[in-house]
Amino acid sequence: MTQNLCYTYIPSPVGALLVAGTDEALNFLSFPTGHKAFGPRDGWQQAEGPFHEVRRQLDAYFAGDLKRFDLPLHLGGTPFQNGVWRYLADIPFGETRTYGQIAAHLGRPKASRAIGAANGNNPLPVILPCHRVIGANGTLTGFGGGIPVKEFLLRHEGVLL
Repeated sequence: MTQNLCYTYIPSPVGALLVAGTDEALNFLSFPTGHKAFGPRDGWQQAEGPFHEVRRQLDAYFAGDLKRFDLPLHLGGTPFQNGVWRYLADIPFGETRTYGQIAAHLGRPKASRAIGAANGNNPLPVILPCHRVIGANGTLTGFGGGIPVKEFLLRHEGVLL
């Protein structure tokens, strides 16, 4: 599903965010830094049109005026991954959860590592706020955009002072 998508870059306080999708749904968001950063893929076409609402909501989030995104999303993961990603959307702005808490909530209390793997493959960070997931001891564990970006996002939301 990575072919025939449109993409654009949206400026943000953490750098230009690559967003990709169609007129119907958003498929990807990538940070400019971190081990999961990527650029446009073969077959993608640059376009602004499909992303006006994405831009508006991201701008509102970074301005502190939006606490929860409301965008049509295309989640291409497994049923387990999609369940984890949907859960991420329900973590309230300014709060965090641990991998263990998510595993317990999803009825898989021994699946913390699988939760971590699904979290790490989240195609829509910020929109599906995987930055709100922390280690059991409160540490800022891995993040595809890099720990400095995770720290920025959690400070922005008032989790870190």
